[in-house]
Amino acid sequence: MTTGELLLQSRALDQVRQARYAQRKFVNRVALTLSLMAMAFGLFWLFWILFETIRMGVGGLNLDTLTQMTPPPNDAGGLANAIYGSFLMVLLATFVGTPVGVLAGIYLAEFDTKGWLAQVTRFVNDILLSAPSIVIGLFVYAVIVTRFKSFSGYAGVMALALIVIPVVIRTTENMLQLVPPGLREAAYALGAPKWRVILSITLRSARSGVVTGILLAVARIAGETAPLLFTALSNQFWTSSLSTPIASLPVTIFKFAMSPYENWQKLAWAGVFIITVAVLGLNILARVLTRSKS
Repeated sequence: MTTGELLLQSRALDQVRQARYAQRKFVNRVALTLSLMAMAFGLFWLFWILFETIRMGVGGLNLDTLTQMTPPPNDAGGLANAIYGSFLMVLLATFVGTPVGVLAGIYLAEFDTKGWLAQVTRFVNDILLSAPSIVIGLFVYAVIVTRFKSFSGYAGVMALALIVIPVVIRTTENMLQLVPPGLREAAYALGAPKWRVILSITLRSARSGVVTGILLAVARIAGETAPLLFTALSNQFWTSSLSTPIASLPVTIFKFAMSPYENWQKLAWAGVFIITVAVLGLNILARVLTRSKS
């Protein structure tokens, strides 16, 4: 080939490369534009919801909201009994579900990683993670409420605990699997028994992630309404007995928001604001723990 032909061929190849580069650059711009539009669309609704929650919630928030019980229509009152009922049931559900979830996660990550029991457990756990909360509420209603012929706080605690358990199992297993195998091998080489390795090495190394999973589970059950409608129901008065129907903030919000009474609607917005702030605080705490670990 002559020098001229080589130059022509080189120029043709350069034109092809430039055309391909321009095409890739165009596709990249289109993808970036669509991604930014999708992000802006989601953020628009998110900020609108937060704005309305703050605007309507702060307006109905005062000292009576935190100190008085739920009122009758067109009367003054607050959400003290609903806040207490939610706090009590969420606290007990966390204490019931967390040990079960952590121990099951330890078993799946440390003892039986590939056995048939582990595979069945993971399959059932995935189903519980994706199952609607109303299904869990109906299950507890059929097992506990219909058998004892009464709604109760105990049934509500059981329903919330069944939501906590799969979240804690998945988080605990994943966090323990991220611990380097060299740490376990070094502990075994020093003669440490398996229970000591799990307690002092692997679980301690993954404690920030496990605690984060627990906090996220608590944040999830704090706003659950459907399971409590079929289990704890509600109560207009203050009660500390879990053997009777007990008030909860999500159910009270649902009931008051659907009512035509203005005072109930204001209290519903105040309750929404309280739950939003509580869930936001738990998520921030979880991120702080994760960041300190990293």
